[in-house]
Amino acid sequence: MTTPLRSRGLLTIREVCAELMISRSTFYDWRAKRRAPRCIKLPNGDLRIRRSDYEHWLDGREDCA
Repeated sequence: MTTPLRSRGLLTIREVCAELMISRSTFYDWRAKRRAPRCIKLPNGDLRIRRSDYEHWLDGREDCA
């Protein structure tokens, strides 16, 4: 039996874009500029992001003002 990706803490690009309220093209632009959270490339070419990497990435963008 396989474990659903969500229960393993993996997010799809669609889920990340929805949480950040950005377009898919913006995410890929950030990825090309190495400004996006770390991604895991699956054998079929799809990308996933660990929830922990996403949270760490968000923490790094916190404004200290």
